[in-house]
Amino acid sequence: MEPIAGEAKTDERLLTPGEVAHTFRVDPKTVIRWAKTGKLNSIRTPGGQRRYRESEVLALLEARQPAAEMVRGANSRPCEDTHLAEHAAVAS
Repeated sequence: MEPIAGEAKTDERLLTPGEVAHTFRVDPKTVIRWAKTGKLNSIRTPGGQRRYRESEVLALLEARQPAAEMVRGANSRPCEDTHLAEHAAVAS
């Protein structure tokens, strides 16, 4: 079987726009806009749906947290999805 252009070559978990949106607490359409503007790379399934590499999502989440902490202050907890944090711990 031929690999699809942009297909993940590893066993890395791919996330739906809804899963990414839940992680960042935004609307799924915002995630799709991020992909269209190049902020987040997407992979297309054979059916044309977008999927996102978990490692890229986690990297973007980590990059956003320091900026969010500066805005919220040191006493606030950062926005994080425990499900993705568990996967990051297993992957490392």
